[in-house]
Amino acid sequence: MPDAAPAAAPDGDDVNPRAHQHSAVARTLGLTFTHLSRDRVAAELPARAELANRKNILSGGVLMALADILGGTAASANLPPGAGTTTIESKTNFFAPVDLGDTVSAECTPLHRGRTTMVWQTRITRGDGKLVALVTQTQLVMAGRPAKAR
Repeated sequence: MPDAAPAAAPDGDDVNPRAHQHSAVARTLGLTFTHLSRDRVAAELPARAELANRKNILSGGVLMALADILGGTAASANLPPGAGTTTIESKTNFFAPVDLGDTVSAECTPLHRGRTTMVWQTRITRGDGKLVALVTQTQLVMAGRPAKAR
């Protein structure tokens, strides 16, 4: 699937350009980013048969991947130039199933933005507004490597 462009950031929002580079996993899952700023990342994901578990509902692993992608994108939006990020902890609580044919909406917001770690919370809801999952994840901030001398 082609990579959908995220919504434009509000004026004065200096999002790190790396946040606009969406992963192959995001494209494979079929995420559509609907908002990207330093304070919030949002996306939608249709619940398709190829993303179902054995009970023929949207897989919990897919929901966890969705939250991880949003948390990584949110952390990336806040990184200083040259820095990177990786998930070092993630906790998911599931509350309701998602039937195939429905679309989930996910919104990721900061709980903590520090120099060495950031903590993000992602709320995932289904089409009727019911909370499906709540994910809290910690992202490590990795400083950029200095250029090698020649």
